[in-house]
Amino acid sequence: MTKYIALLRKDADSDFGVEFPDFPRCVTAGSSLEEAGRFAEEALRFHVEGMIQDGTALPAASTLDEIRADAKNQDARA
Repeated sequence: MTKYIALLRKDADSDFGVEFPDFPRCVTAGSSLEEAGRFAEEALRFHVEGMIQDGTALPAASTLDEIRADAKNQDARA
């Protein structure tokens, strides 16, 4: 099974945001870390199911080093 990396972001006045660099439009957020994790799993599953239904190929999974090399990801936690 392919594993995709999720990035977590949190500002002082925001919820926990989650994004998947390999799926740029797949994002979610939760008011707690636990909620954000549940929502992230649901969002990715829904996103992937939609791609499969549309006949869109899933991307190859990026490595953590590849994701960290992108300057916009320096402030996120994997």
